[in-house]
Amino acid sequence: MNMENDLTHTKGTTMKNIITIIAITAAVSVASLAAETKTDPNRVKITNFNFTPRALTIHTGTKVTWVNEDDVPHTVTSPEKKFKSRALDTDEAFTYTFSTPGTYTYFCSVHPHMTGKIIVQ
Repeated sequence: MNMENDLTHTKGTTMKNIITIIAITAAVSVASLAAETKTDPNRVKITNFNFTPRALTIHTGTKVTWVNEDDVPHTVTSPEKKFKSRALDTDEAFTYTFSTPGTYTYFCSVHPHMTGKIIVQ
């Protein structure tokens, strides 16, 4: 009987440890996602054949980073040839610093229907 109580106690302790680990993992994941959003508001995601956000307003001198989260290559290309990335594979990024006020449109040269714009104030 004493051994049975020890086994029940061990199972209960193990289950509590597993639940604690799951809770900590979930909290770290949420905190990491929130930190990413807070630390990089000038990030444009390339996902589902779209630039998100499609329009971004920034201040002069701001760096914008595009990250390809699709599983096909994409580019970030200015029609005025102000900037152009190489083909970005999954999880690759391109960064450009906007030093002059104005509105900058861009598109994906592989998928021209994908468009976006940066408004620099």
